[in-house]
Amino acid sequence: MGRDLIVPDYIFESSWEVCNKVGGIYTVLSSRAKTLQNNMKDRVIFIGPNCWEQSDCPYFIEDLALFPDWCIKAEKEDNLKVKVGRWNVPGQPIAILVDFQPFFAIKDQIYGRLWEDFKVDSLHAYGDYDEASMFSYAAAKVVESFYHHNIDRKAKVIYHGNEWMTCLGLLYIQKAVPEIATIFTTHATSIGRSIAGNNKPLYEYLWAYNGDQMAGELNMQSKHSVEKQAAWHVDCFTTVSDITAQECRELLDKPVDYVLPNGFENNFVPKGASFTAKRKQARKALLQVANALTGDKFDDNTLIVSTSGRYEFRNKGIDVFIEAMNQLRFCDSFHKKVVAFIEVPGWVAGPREDLQERLKSGKSFETSLCNPTYTHWLHDADHDNVLCMMKYLGMHNLPTDRVKVIFIPCYLTGEDGILNLSYYDMVLGNDLCVYPSYYEPWGYTPLEAIAFKVPCITTDLAGFGLWANTVKGANCEIEDGVKVIHRTDYNYQEVAIAIKETICKYATFTDSQVKACRSNADKLSKKALWNKFIIYYQEAYDFALRKAEARNNKMNL
Repeated sequence: MGRDLIVPDYIFESSWEVCNKVGGIYTVLSSRAKTLQNNMKDRVIFIGPNCWEQSDCPYFIEDLALFPDWCIKAEKEDNLKVKVGRWNVPGQPIAILVDFQPFFAIKDQIYGRLWEDFKVDSLHAYGDYDEASMFSYAAAKVVESFYHHNIDRKAKVIYHGNEWMTCLGLLYIQKAVPEIATIFTTHATSIGRSIAGNNKPLYEYLWAYNGDQMAGELNMQSKHSVEKQAAWHVDCFTTVSDITAQECRELLDKPVDYVLPNGFENNFVPKGASFTAKRKQARKALLQVANALTGDKFDDNTLIVSTSGRYEFRNKGIDVFIEAMNQLRFCDSFHKKVVAFIEVPGWVAGPREDLQERLKSGKSFETSLCNPTYTHWLHDADHDNVLCMMKYLGMHNLPTDRVKVIFIPCYLTGEDGILNLSYYDMVLGNDLCVYPSYYEPWGYTPLEAIAFKVPCITTDLAGFGLWANTVKGANCEIEDGVKVIHRTDYNYQEVAIAIKETICKYATFTDSQVKACRSNADKLSKKALWNKFIIYYQEAYDFALRKAEARNNKMNL
């Protein structure tokens, strides 16, 4: 019989993306918050940066009734300027936003102590290192202050930091408040992402890379140093997938203690008639944009395909997606019309006025606009990777092209000026989503797609793809709701061909086969809900608390 898990009395969790919607970590934390809040009402406290001095944060609801005495003491005694309220997400957990700007004045002292205590190299800092580190320090000071003023010494307390941006604070807590158990989750190692982003083969040579050496070569010494020392010194070191666990072992020289896969809540997915109506609305909007740009006619038999995510051209597989669509153009056995959307935020200047005018007219068009491949004007369009590759391949969305590729280079917030639909209101209009990632520690976009019953294509270099294969017990095929393509450092063309062939295969499915495929996608998504994955976190909490207890017992001898 397994031992009972130790349950924390309080959990503090920090991230640059708490109440700050930047990327996938926002989704991880905000969706998990409801499950944690259900389990430990108002004893889970998230800490994020106060980046909203000049405006109201749309993700945060300030509540002056929460810990007013402590807020005064924190500012007076600890030089902490905080706002306390609730994160405006399901569960509405307590959130504290901290102003980290005052700590820049003592930055050198902070870095000096970090070197003395943990040999973290901050000498080579540049870019966002200083900003992230001052936030990390401020967040740790919040935890320290709150712990001393509001929590009984006998309480079991966790401090959980996400990504390298919280590592300085984790090390500070480990030294200054050893009673608190620390957990560090790297969602992608800074040096691994840099190796991949610099077009170096990551996987075949992973065993041979020396993380410290590569950090010097790629000018990543400070980020790598603080991340590596946090991995070695926290009570529990974790990551989000088996593939990133291998990366940690090789590049940080430290095996993870636990893998914490990213779950999600599906409460944002519409049901029944609402789902049908939203899908119809999304398809209509997407096909109207395609017609207004290209002048081609598209009926409901048109296959709508998309890829989306951060604009990491190679890491996210945007390049191989374009190559696959180019190959599909010349596939003689393929006769369906396809509109493929690339939805990644670029250096956007604004929506195209000529396209806006056409859309406002409500008419159908038989002639294309000039440059019918993108929806928004771009700064420095001549050097944009997507547009340059399409131009090189001769992808101009000509009337004779059965496959049209359209670049939507903006955040889909519902206020982009062209589609004016949020990402979640648009993704369900797709027939297939394609995420052929080269570097993807987890991958929320395919998980979100299948939650909307949209089958997707991904790779086994994505944590989600590996997980899907594990659930099936074999390689997933498109009939399972997810096609997982084997990807290596060098099989770019094979991946493009596999994407093309999967789309061709899906296009031949009967209505009943499509329905079964969409149903399987939905069923698979439900196996990744937080109520299935939270147990991994509970085991990590237990591990960290036991290690902290042993350390403190030894110190008290």
